Amino acid sequence: MRPNMGTTDKVVRILAAVIIITLYFTHQISGIAAIILLIFAGIFIITSFLSFCPLYLPFDFSTRKKEK
Repeated sequence: MRPNMGTTDKVVRILAAVIIITLYFTHQISGIAAIILLIFAGIFIITSFLSFCPLYLPFDFSTRKKEK
């Protein structure tokens, strides 16, 4: 697995996950929508720490800066 996520991409994903988790614990979201969003939040956090997004792979897409 080659890293394919840049710093901005990771920060945005972690921020989105924190917002989703906050909404859940403040009871702003509930039910099936909350479960689905919490799963997405978990995926966002995992992919951010691994610096690898499997959805970018088939498209040969990367948000990392090119090394010189």
